[in-house]
Amino acid sequence: MRVLGIDPGLTRCGLGVVDGDVGKPLTSVGAGVVRTAATAGLGDRLVHIEAEVCRWLDLYHPDAVAVERVFSQHNVKTVMGTAQAAGVAITAAARLGIPVVLHTPSEVKAAVTGSGRADKAQVSAMVTRVLRLAESPSTPDAADALALAMCHIWRGGSQRRLMEAVAAQRGVRR
Repeated sequence: MRVLGIDPGLTRCGLGVVDGDVGKPLTSVGAGVVRTAATAGLGDRLVHIEAEVCRWLDLYHPDAVAVERVFSQHNVKTVMGTAQAAGVAITAAARLGIPVVLHTPSEVKAAVTGSGRADKAQVSAMVTRVLRLAESPSTPDAADALALAMCHIWRGGSQRRLMEAVAAQRGVRR
């Protein structure tokens, strides 16, 4: 199973692709960050994020996309930008018929570190260890995107097998 994890953000949007399956070693396929200038117009920023997400979808052909569920923050402006970036990513995947799932930050942290209250350094350290990376991901956003993909593989494995069984009955092959 190949999953594209997306840590949405208007200024920095993390992207990470992981291959694997439940009970098997996971492999990092790619990780990066889409950056937009805070001085750019909102529409231009969202178009840039969409273009990069579409490029990653075309380049890596994921079986699913895992997006961080936007949660309430004290800064409404920040949560709005995060929600807008998430919406663009969800739309890009849905347009291609790729299943999209949302995972909360605490769910991802718990899956990857064992604690839903882990900090960014702990998440990055576990992503590096589990994926057997030579060095930590370049940014916390890239590490979070990889963690989202890992979480979905570990927690979504039974859902994937169900989807494959239904598709096999219909004679459809993904």
